[in-house]
Amino acid sequence: MNTIANTTAVQAQQEIADEFAFFGDWTERYQYLIDLGKQLPPFPEEWKNEDYRVHGCQSMVWLVPSGDASNMHFDAASDSAIVSGLIALVLRVYSDRPAAEIAATEPAFIQEIGLAKHLSPTRSNGLLAMLAKLKAYAAAAL
Repeated sequence: MNTIANTTAVQAQQEIADEFAFFGDWTERYQYLIDLGKQLPPFPEEWKNEDYRVHGCQSMVWLVPSGDASNMHFDAASDSAIVSGLIALVLRVYSDRPAAEIAATEPAFIQEIGLAKHLSPTRSNGLLAMLAKLKAYAAAAL
């Protein structure tokens, strides 16, 4: 995940939509989300602190930015299996991209794959908080 993305954020979102279209029901989609979360790279314990914590999430979520305006990288982790899967999707769309692309990209995949309808209100709020923090990091880099 530390390599520069070879697709645009728009292409990454389309790939996510295509992958989720393979699953017939939300039980399978949730399992896929959990599987994606398990593939996140290891997250150092020392990053699990208040400086990187995303507030507004029911579960614990940490988001660590690195890089500069030309290429921003994000590492993230959660103590929740489903939220870890959401993190994996968010990182595919937003990590290893220029800050301007990050700031300009709307998370269309959330609607596209039906997440908006199938997440609890607290998970939806947490996802929006994570996206807001990520975009704030990108805006600060610009």
